This record gives sequence, C-alpha cells and structure tokens, in this order.
Amino acid sequence: MEVPDEEHEHLIERVAAIDVAKAFGKVCTRIPHPSTSGRRVTKVWDVEATMNAVTELSDRLIELGVEKVTVESTGDYWRIWYYVLEARGLNVQLVNARDVKHLPGRSKTDKLDAVWLAKLTEKGLVRPSFVPPKEIRTLRDYTRMRSDLTAERTRYWLRLEKLLEDSLIKVSAVASTLTTASIRDMIEALIAGERNPRVLAELARGRMRAKIPALVEALTGQFDDHHAEIAALLLAQIDGLDAQIGKLTARIEQLLDDLPAAQPHRASGDSGRDGNSSTSPSHHPEITTASQPMLSAVERLDEIPGISPAVAQVILAEVGLDMNRFPTAGHLVSWAKLCPRTIQSGAKSPTGGRTGKGNPYLKGVLGQAAAVAARTDSFLGERYRRIVKRRGKLKALVAVARSILVIIWHLLADPTAKYFDLGAGYHADRVNKDKRIRTYVRQLEALGLTVTLTSAA
Repeated sequence: MEVPDEEHEHLIERVAAIDVAKAFGKVCTRIPHPSTSGRRVTKVWDVEATMNAVTELSDRLIELGVEKVTVESTGDYWRIWYYVLEARGLNVQLVNARDVKHLPGRSKTDKLDAVWLAKLTEKGLVRPSFVPPKEIRTLRDYTRMRSDLTAERTRYWLRLEKLLEDSLIKVSAVASTLTTASIRDMIEALIAGERNPRVLAELARGRMRAKIPALVEALTGQFDDHHAEIAALLLAQIDGLDAQIGKLTARIEQLLDDLPAAQPHRASGDSGRDGNSSTSPSHHPEITTASQPMLSAVERLDEIPGISPAVAQVILAEVGLDMNRFPTAGHLVSWAKLCPRTIQSGAKSPTGGRTGKGNPYLKGVLGQAAAVAARTDSFLGERYRRIVKRRGKLKALVAVARSILVIIWHLLADPTAKYFDLGAGYHADRVNKDKRIRTYVRQLEALGLTVTLTSAA
C-alpha cells in the first residue's frame, strides 16, 4: 500500500512559530545559517500582542524570507496574530495545541514550546486547522450572533412560562407554545389588568377558539400586579431580541448577496464532482439541468429535507463556499466530527466510538436539520427509520446529519449541481426479490412446512 504525503508534509527552509499568550507571544524563527551549510539559526524573542507590534513582526518575517508561520490556537488570543500576518501576505497556519504538545520528560516553558513548534513546522509535522477567508469569517460572526440571540430569546420565553406557572396560569398546557398571537394577546391583557378568565379566553384566534373552555380553566389563577410588571419586562426583552435578530438576518442576506460564489451558476454538462446520485442530475436522464432555474447556494441547500434558509446560512458561514479545503466529503465529515474515530490495533477495529466535539454551531444546526428530515417521507427520513431500529435515536440522528453534510459537500463542490431526492423506497426497490423469496422458503421448510408459491393476480 502506498500512502501519499499530504501537501503540508514537506521540509520548509525558513519557518516561524508563535506560542500565544494573552498579552504577548513568544516568537521563534528557524532559518539556514548564512555561512555554514546544514546548520540552522534559531532565534526566540517576545512580541507584544498589539496591532503595531505584530505589524512590525510581520515586516521582519518578510525580510527574513519566512515561508510559513505557525500560530498555536490558544483561546481567542491567536486572532490578532493570524489576522495581521495573513493581511500582510504571509503564509499562516493555525494548529491545535493538542496536536503539538511538548515532548514529555522536558520542562514546559514558552521558549521551548516556540522552538518545538518551529521544528515541527519545518519538518511538516503539524496539521493546520481550517480558518475560512475574511468574508466568510465576517458572515460567521453575524450568524453566530444571531444563533446566540435566538437562544437568549428562547430563555426569556422559558422565564415567562415559569412566571405564568408561579401565578397558577396553566395556559402553556393548552397551547403548544407561548409564541402564538392568541397567547400573546392574553398575556398583554393580563399585564393591562384584565383578570376575567372568560374575557381572556375570548381573545383566542383561529383554531385556538375551539379550546376556549380549556382556556377558561387554564387562565383561572392568581396573576397579580408583580407578575404583570415582570411579564412586561420579559416581553420587552423578547421584542428587543426579535428586532435585533431581524436586523442580523437582513445583514446576513446582504453579505451572501455580495459573495460571488454564493450566487446562481449556469448549469454545465458535468454535475457532481464525484457523481453522487443524490445530487447529480446527470445520473437521472429524466432531469435536464437546462430546463431548471438557476439557484443560489442558499436556495440549493434549502432543497435538502430539514434545511431551511436560516439553517443554510449558518452552514455556509461555518464551512465556507470553497470545498477545495476539504478534498472529499469524508474530510468535511471528519472535520465536523460527525463520524466516530478510527481506532485500530492489530486485528481489532472497534466500532461505535465517540464522534468528538467539533464545531458546536455546525453540529447544532445539522442536528436540527436531521431531526426535521427524520419526520419526512424522503430518502433521509427512511434512512433515519432504518437506523433507529437497531442503533437508537441519537446515533440515527448523527447518521442522518452526516448524510446531509455529504450532500452539502457535493452541492458546494459543484455549483451547478442540484439536490435530487432518491425517495423513501430507494432501498426497498433495490432488494433482490428472488433471494429474499429463497430465504423465506428455506426458513419455512426448516419448520417442517411444504411451501408452494403462487403469483398474485
């Protein structure tokens, strides 16, 4: 078996490494000796973690002809080093501190860490982490802020529900959620001073009016003035978060509109980089790409069951639009930690290991998409139902999330590809009926029965 080297696994003549701290960084450079062949010159010094100091460092590294700079990912302190050096045109890579631990048996100091990191860099023994380009990082900041504010809004709704429970108002047991217009009107009426359960129940709208008798019972409680004051504060917080989330959504849509790679691409003759049958129309003669409208990246991801435009925006912000960073769909799945680790020792190859932490924002939205897709009559829904029988709900959801991410990789790798659902009967249609008949016949004959097969009319 021939195992090719990765692109980063080669010797580099001039390297630099930075052991990052909050207020400063320990910088180490290793370059060839100017007069003695085969020798290396190693220099270590401290640089303050300020804009001007890091800019001066970048100028010095450029003068030395440094080919690659390695920055250790320590908290958020690595950002100033990575962003400034990258903007100055240097080849910067971010590495996980877990992958470059200092050799055991030696003292642990910032100086030795920087030297060790530089030695690993020049020998190509570090694996760079994925850092998206600046425009994707900007988009990611907005989508993550929106996710955080959405979670905060949910917490305020939960606080409001606890307040209603404290006032003996059980309206959440009748309505599926407090976010409906009917319940909002009732809460605002309670805040305004209305305490008559019949009057409050009459504020129900649409299908909620069929539950008026239950609402009358649920709205009978001990809601007093202090409950009204706190409820008003909670609703004001929720309304403020709604406005902020709306502004962020508009900004996210504007940023995606400004990205050329996210815009519709005219279909060509080839679809699907690896010929994925779930995304490539060329594998389905009945589908002609020429007759289909051109869609943006968000619209193409929105066609996948379980993915909404908001979820598609988060996915694009987390994985980017350039799939050259991930040579195959397996690389993207492994980076997202949606597959178990490979642990092999001799003849033993245990399965069912942990998937790892991964990107919490990406795994969160993929988990939501998988839960929604599991309830659909689609290929992904059927995949969930087949797996859940033998592996359980959690592993089935992870498997569906992985399938969704594989489809996403193919859609982003080929901007002209569109999602094509294989259907819930995909596996059933590929069953070898004759083989299954022979299996059932053998089982019945083993029970002492004589089997006669007759074709159905």
